[in-house]
Amino acid sequence: MIKAVVFDLDGTLLNTLDALSYCMSLTMKYFGFKDIDKEHTKYFVGEGAKKFVDRSLIYNGDTHLEFSKEAYKVYNDFFSKYCLVDVKPYEGITKLLDELKKLNIKTVVLSNKSQEGVEKNINNIIGENVFDLLYGEREGIPKKPDPTSLNMIIKELGLSKDEILYVGDTATDMLTALAAQVKSVGVLWGFRDEKELRENKADFIINTPGEIIDIIKGI
Repeated sequence: MIKAVVFDLDGTLLNTLDALSYCMSLTMKYFGFKDIDKEHTKYFVGEGAKKFVDRSLIYNGDTHLEFSKEAYKVYNDFFSKYCLVDVKPYEGITKLLDELKKLNIKTVVLSNKSQEGVEKNINNIIGENVFDLLYGEREGIPKKPDPTSLNMIIKELGLSKDEILYVGDTATDMLTALAAQVKSVGVLWGFRDEKELRENKADFIINTPGEIIDIIKGI
């Protein structure tokens, strides 16, 4: 029986594409480079801000990442100011969270975004005290797809792995669940496509948030 659902943030709970693209474009312009549009942003994000910055620099010709350290700082400065630009929950997410609460199922956010970024996005867009735990990037803890954070969550909740459902929109998410040996749900409303999710061994693939309730009732 599923007792907790762990959600990725960007592309799963919240549509943050505009904010991510905007903040990175401001960063690239600072160095005289071209914008990072939303299509490129979809594939540059998912493994933390540093990777996002480095991929954007390489795309702009800085193959040796000479600007990496400074650009990472500049990006974080812009992100702290503009991380909520046009951010909104995907359709059906708020209703899903309400239904999970009624079923006494715990909810958790696990993201490679900074802890501050996770808290700012969730508390401002979805609301405070909606989730049982919020896990962002933490010093000394490897990022997804390393399963360390997910295993820490399972331990903190006092649950077994077969009581956890992990929901995300990228290969990184599916590989995190696989490494932690928990059931995974790949969502098609996010940043990546069905092919990527299937190739990375998603246990379930869904088109709408409400289908998560069906999965829980069917397990």
